[in-house]
Amino acid sequence: MLLYIIRHGETDWNNIGRLQGSADIPLNENGRQLARITGEALREVPFDLVITSPLQRARETGELVTAPSGKYFGRMIPVLEDDRLREIDWGSWEGLGCRAENFAIPDENFNLFYTDALKYEGSPDGDSVAEVCERTGGFLRELIHKPDYQDKTILISTHGCAMRAMLNPLYADPLDFWQGHVPYNCTVNVVKAENGKARLVSADKIYYDASLCVDNYKAVKPQE
Repeated sequence: MLLYIIRHGETDWNNIGRLQGSADIPLNENGRQLARITGEALREVPFDLVITSPLQRARETGELVTAPSGKYFGRMIPVLEDDRLREIDWGSWEGLGCRAENFAIPDENFNLFYTDALKYEGSPDGDSVAEVCERTGGFLRELIHKPDYQDKTILISTHGCAMRAMLNPLYADPLDFWQGHVPYNCTVNVVKAENGKARLVSADKIYYDASLCVDNYKAVKPQE
C-alpha cells in the first residue's frame, strides 16, 4: 500500500491568519492552482482511491490533485470521506486572528500550540492536539490493516495539524510535533505500508515553485 498524504490548498483564512480548524472554508483560486500544479506533477501516479476530510477545502484538493491521474489512466477515481481526517476543532475560537497583527485568541499560552503542541489542550470547547493524534492515528492504523487495500495507491487529503498528528508516530523525533513548521499548502508526504507496518518514505515535498511557499502560521507575540 502506498499513501500520498496531502494538506489542502490555500484558503482566504490562511491568507489573513484566522483559525479555521473545523470551519468549512473553501479553497481560494491560488489554492486551486497549487492543487492543479501538484496534480499535474503526480499525473503518472496510479491512484486507486481518494480518502478525504469532509471539509470542502480538503475534498476539492483531493479531487483536483487526482484528476490528471484519472485522465492519464482513463478511469474514475472514487472519493470517500472520513471524519477522522478533519482538522483540529477550535470550537468558539474558530475564525479568530492568530498572527501578531490580528491576535484575538483568549489564551496567553496559545504559542504552546506551535512550540510544544503535544501538551496543548486547545480551546475549552474544541479539540486538544492529543485528541487529534488519537483519531488520525486510529484512521491510519485501521487503513493499513485493510486486506482489500494492500495493493492500492491512495491519496489522503487532510489538514496541517491533522497531517502532523497522523504522521507523528512515523517521525524520527515524535516529540517535535511540527517537524520545523506547519506543512505548506499542498505539501505531500508518502507512506509505504506492508504487513501492517507503515514507514515514511518521502517527507514534506512540494511540486510548485518554492518561492510560493508561505508560512502562514508560527509562534507569535500578541500585541499589547
